[in-house]
Amino acid sequence: MTDTDRQPSPLRRRMIDDMTVRNLSPATQRSYIHAVAKFSRYFGRSPDRLNIEDVRAYQVYLVSQGISWPALNQTVCALRFFYGVTLNRREIPERIAYARAPRKLPVILGADEVVCFLEAVPSLKTRTALTTAYAAGLRASEAVGLKVADIDSSRMLIQVRHGKGSKDRTVMLSPQLLAILRTYWRLARPKEWLFPGRDEGKPVDVQVLHAACRSAAKAAGLAKRVTVHTLRHSFATHLLESGVDIRIIQVLLGHNSLSTTARYTQVATTTIAKTQSPLDRLALEVVPPA
Repeated sequence: MTDTDRQPSPLRRRMIDDMTVRNLSPATQRSYIHAVAKFSRYFGRSPDRLNIEDVRAYQVYLVSQGISWPALNQTVCALRFFYGVTLNRREIPERIAYARAPRKLPVILGADEVVCFLEAVPSLKTRTALTTAYAAGLRASEAVGLKVADIDSSRMLIQVRHGKGSKDRTVMLSPQLLAILRTYWRLARPKEWLFPGRDEGKPVDVQVLHAACRSAAKAAGLAKRVTVHTLRHSFATHLLESGVDIRIIQVLLGHNSLSTTARYTQVATTTIAKTQSPLDRLALEVVPPA
């Protein structure tokens, strides 16, 4: 079961069918198939002939190669699905351990840095897409997946379709973003997809946004590593610093758990600075009486 097979093997076909029935997104399906194929190639055997000890040895190998924890956990998800669902070997998935995520704070851009960054993007379409990602707190896939019809100027809303977990949600449409989008539309005249690729029948590839982020950060002279997700992190933090309730931010970001959103409280320094210390309620003499 390699990811270069022209004709899917029966095993691969079964896994694809299993994922399709469970409504896994196309991107997730490609990721899972690729992960299982790499696992198979590492041992030179079909994955249905490999056991839990082989999985463990493969995990040790991946860690030794310096794989990132998100990539490692993506592999874990793929193998748990393959063994638990496709092979119906229910005893195996719970024995495939996830990597513990390091507790790192997200990189946040200040307001001036956001301006410098976006103004360093030379392409109109890419700059508008990244501006939209920041203005609405979108993931890269959500930004490129927008259609012209998703911009509801009458209600000042944006419909985000097929977000993480295939969930739809609604976010606010900034008046300034609307003006930017109208200028962009007059110049680019997109038809179906708001940000079409070279083939107008398809959206622009997310890699175009990722590459633009790298170039713009360098052009703007930013020392920080900036990605599309950095703009999303900045969106959430800036909202929190401006006093928006964290539960509203949770809905805007499409988070299932409030604890996921709560990590932004650790980087919202303006909010922290505005918090009154209980000392401020006391009438305390600094110099003790003689």
